[in-house]
Amino acid sequence: MAVTDTNRLFGSELSPYSVKVRSYLRYKGVPHEWLPRSSANQAEFQKYAKLPLIPLLVTPKDEGLQDSTPIIERVEAAAPGPSITPDDPALAFLSALIEEYADEWGNKWMFHYRWSYPADRWATAERIALQMMGHQGPLAVAQARAAVAERMTGRLDFVGSNPTTRPLIEASFKRVVGILDRHLATRPYLLGGCPALADFGLWGQLYEMATDPTPGAEMRTGAKHVMAWIERMVSPRAEGAFEPWAALSSGLMPLLKEEVGALFLPWSTANAAAIQKGDKSFEVTLAGAAWSQEPQKYHARSFAEIRRKYAAAKGAAGLDGILGEADCLRGLV
Repeated sequence: MAVTDTNRLFGSELSPYSVKVRSYLRYKGVPHEWLPRSSANQAEFQKYAKLPLIPLLVTPKDEGLQDSTPIIERVEAAAPGPSITPDDPALAFLSALIEEYADEWGNKWMFHYRWSYPADRWATAERIALQMMGHQGPLAVAQARAAVAERMTGRLDFVGSNPTTRPLIEASFKRVVGILDRHLATRPYLLGGCPALADFGLWGQLYEMATDPTPGAEMRTGAKHVMAWIERMVSPRAEGAFEPWAALSSGLMPLLKEEVGALFLPWSTANAAAIQKGDKSFEVTLAGAAWSQEPQKYHARSFAEIRRKYAAAKGAAGLDGILGEADCLRGLV
């Protein structure tokens, strides 16, 4: 991919995966045109998209790329500039693991708050309707707003949000914001002086939540360092080097242990088992609480990929010790 040419990024300000890729392209200095997806450019979108999902990156070679993590990995392999991968292979894997956690578990926070709370639901539906149908006038926007709210609220079960899981999802979000606020008090990014893959993944979800009424108010009230990081990551720049694990461990081990090891990997394992057995739903106990939902096929594939990455990295010095302390090993082998 020639980084001197212009890429076209079809996305939405309301999509955590779209803004994640946009932030990354800005950091790398990759020329690109941001194209909010709407009915006005739907024909062009469909020309390149294999799935009706954003983000879609159309390269100068007229190739359409989808799925935020593969897009970033594809560009990273070709684009010069600051790397988002630490030289330490143990840290590189931990960054990839946190990014996968953010994409698949962090999305539960974002989706739950956005579509469970009435103020958030209608504010978001309005923004989506304006993007998609604003050029067709107020009536089209009003009709689209109602349709979006109904459709997305009906998808809460798909991410596992229901009255039983609600306390666990909200506790997870609040715990992570607290962990990150303490960690980011003394560094600009998760792994030190420059953003890593983990930053882009977590930021995409939390950026969206910062724009929504309910979680945004919570973060503005009690997480000033997280809010500063969210603003910084809109157009990130390198301010220093990655730090060694010894400097990062006190801040990141709670995230790995209390979230990735206690919630995300057990959920991922149960989801993958349900897919393999062809079950229509599955139940798992997470941190002493019941969780039930229908299996997510996409996550079973991305979980297999993070396991593959672990298999390639497991010889890295110190990695198994970190993962063992965080109770993450059993979910990765």
